[in-house]
Amino acid sequence: MARIYFEDIEAGQEWTSARRKITEADIVAFCGISGDFNPLHTDPIFVREETPFRERIAHGLLVLSIASGLRSDLDGWHLIAYLGEDRRFTAPTYAGDTIHARWRVDSVRRSRSRPETGVVTLSVEVVNQDGEVVQAGADVVLVGARASGDGAA
Repeated sequence: MARIYFEDIEAGQEWTSARRKITEADIVAFCGISGDFNPLHTDPIFVREETPFRERIAHGLLVLSIASGLRSDLDGWHLIAYLGEDRRFTAPTYAGDTIHARWRVDSVRRSRSRPETGVVTLSVEVVNQDGEVVQAGADVVLVGARASGDGAA
């Protein structure tokens, strides 16, 4: 895969990631890793009796993390740093759901503090197997530029 530099990225470009099923093991492992044992993620009786959900739900941050790591054309970017993210959790994700992410470049600009890099803002949606958007928001990343006179990818 050819390396993608800041100069190669334009507003309006779009990518879709690979898909991945969210499992019970993912949810249990994330409880342990994060320390978040909220009954929304651990107690099926609580969920059925006290919430509008049909079963335990995956942590929003788990879904965000998995979506962020799904293979896509973004893997070829000369990524220097992940600067930020903003997400709205718009629908639940259950064990057994299969998700993928869609990104669109909203803006690109040269970094003022590090001119050898550029700041790229991407809209992102995480979508389940039914086409329902379960998360929406933005990612901001720092992408390396080509070295002066280096046209090689």
